[in-house]
Formats: sequence, structure tokens, C-alpha cells
Amino acid sequence: MEVEIKLRLQDSTYHQKLSNLLSPFHTKTLIQENIFFDGTNSELTSNLAVLRIRFYNMDQNCVLSLKAKPMISGGVSRMEEHEEPFDPVLGRACIAEPWRLLSVGDSKILRRVRDEYDFGASGVVCLGGFRNVRAVHKWRELKLELDETNYDFGTNYELECESDDPEKHKELLEDFLKENGVQYSYSNVSKFAIFRSRKLPQ
Repeated sequence: MEVEIKLRLQDSTYHQKLSNLLSPFHTKTLIQENIFFDGTNSELTSNLAVLRIRFYNMDQNCVLSLKAKPMISGGVSRMEEHEEPFDPVLGRACIAEPWRLLSVGDSKILRRVRDEYDFGASGVVCLGGFRNVRAVHKWRELKLELDETNYDFGTNYELECESDDPEKHKELLEDFLKENGVQYSYSNVSKFAIFRSRKLPQ
């Protein structure tokens, strides 16, 4: 189970302000391209499951993931998550020809979506996706991820933090943002949900 604190920043001004505040703690920046897939009959999304291929830093590496059973409330997201490395060249081929996912025999994730959700029984579709620029920071022993997510209908800004004590760490982060005048709100939908709705949160 992945547990994350997710705080949405009001706009690019506050994203830049927070970026400046966290700059002494910056460890790396990741350029992510997220592409999503489903069965022709929405076998995954109809069951609140998401199949994603994520490319990092111009195809330097690639990860296949399955996210399922999402719950998000009060700025804390909980969901089941499984990940495994994926060949970037094959990943690109799957975007052009989604049926290629069905020919991958050594993937536990793809085996599961076929067995549990009947994924691919009537075909596979590529849903498209979005890009994300993720600045990673090590702050007070927490791994903070400052995101600038670029959809074709607008840009969203968010601070994420995986946590084994989300209420304690959320309070710590909120105090830090308030002390420094960074306006934020609790994220109440996932990046994928925003992508599918084609509308930025208000």
C-alpha cells in the first residue's frame, strides 16, 4: 500500500517560491512521461485500476506500474501499487501498437491484469498521458517531491511525500508552508483523474 501526502499549490508563483525554499535540499530532478493503457471495454478504469508506463529523463529508463483501490481524503492518498522495470524501446512500441502489451510474457503486472481484470480480452487501447517535472528533495528526513504536471489543457502544481505516519508529517509540512506564506490546498483527486476529466482542480 502506497501512502502519500498530496498538497496542491495554488499556482506557479507558489511553486517557484517553494522550489526556492527547498533548493538547499534538492537531490535530483526527474523528467517523467506518463502513458496509460486500458482494455477496449474499460476493464481497468471501470474497476478503479490504472496501468501506466512511465519514461524517465528521455527514455533513460522506464517503469510499468499498476495502481488500484485508490482512496484520497484530507490530503492523504492511499492505494495499492505494484511496479517493475520495463524496456523503454518496448514501451515506445506499445504506445504505437498497444496490443504488444499482451505479448509480454515475463511481467507479473501484465499477468495480473489479464487474470484479475480480463485486460486485453477484447483489445487494448492507449489512453495517452502527460508530462511531469519532479524535483526531489531530502528535507528533515522526508523525501519531498515537488511536481509541475503539464497536461494539454493546463499545468498543475503539487507537493507529494510518501509517509508511514501521514498525519504527523502532513502537519509538519503544513506548518512549513504556512510559515513561509505558500498557499496550498489538499489534493482530492489523482493526476490520472485530472487527466481523464480534462479539467484542472479549482
